Amino acid sequence: MLRIGIDLGGNKTEIAAFDASGAELLRRREPTPSDDYATTLSLIAKLVADAERELKTNATIGIGTPGALSPLTGLMRNSNSTCLNNRPLKEDLRRTLGREVRLANDANCFALSEARDGAAAGAACVFGVIIGTGVGGGIVINGQVIDGPNAITGEWGHNSLPWPEDGERPGAPCYCGKRGCIETFLSGPGLARDYARQHGISISAEEIVARSVRELSAEQVLARYEDRLARALASVINVLDSAVIVLGGGLSNIDRLYKNVPALWGKWVFSDTVRTRLTRNVHGDSSGVRGAAWLWS
Repeated sequence: MLRIGIDLGGNKTEIAAFDASGAELLRRREPTPSDDYATTLSLIAKLVADAERELKTNATIGIGTPGALSPLTGLMRNSNSTCLNNRPLKEDLRRTLGREVRLANDANCFALSEARDGAAAGAACVFGVIIGTGVGGGIVINGQVIDGPNAITGEWGHNSLPWPEDGERPGAPCYCGKRGCIETFLSGPGLARDYARQHGISISAEEIVARSVRELSAEQVLARYEDRLARALASVINVLDSAVIVLGGGLSNIDRLYKNVPALWGKWVFSDTVRTRLTRNVHGDSSGVRGAAWLWS
């Protein structure tokens, strides 16, 4: 069976085709139309038509996108590609493409990709984490992505930071309307905000890491980040007891996380041992399109 995956991002839309073994047959990338829903649908239709013409066959279509479909209305919500919000994206795609499509949150697609043939291949329970501009997550059990009745499975970023210290209360405002969400601490902007609180300037996560080897305050910011990430992931382990946690997104490139965070999280995990493995992703920014294709499996 030929599978096509589409990663509908805020800045780029990527399509890839895979055969039954998972071998990649084709890949294309185009800029996502800026704040234009109708043109976005047309772009997806063109990418699919061009791919199938080149491959001389029809394929299943899986699509990963920010946000999720509301179980109540069938409309998109919580997408940072705001032109998708309050739109019947899945139904419009079905009508535009003339066939059933499968649609999932981009974090779910990331988790599925890494669970199928990536960093967590073969693991029975996988938690895929996105730490970048925002904080998201997806859960894969026995090779199947879990999509709960409220369409929020894996949304750990909008829980409160666990075991908060006095200086962490009440926490920064979150776009969801609450304060002190994990996302406000562990996203890229959250890390930058912690550094800016001391220095009055905002620099990138990469620059904070670079400065940490020569600047004590940058080292302290990173140490706080690792402690917060350890607490947040420990709370997930306490509920899910996943075999593997895979990190993706821009902050997953901080090498020291993979040694330091597991050294810290045992304090918070409700067990006398922690066998959960924390690992970097294998497929990088290709995980979205690969996971979307694997929605048909």
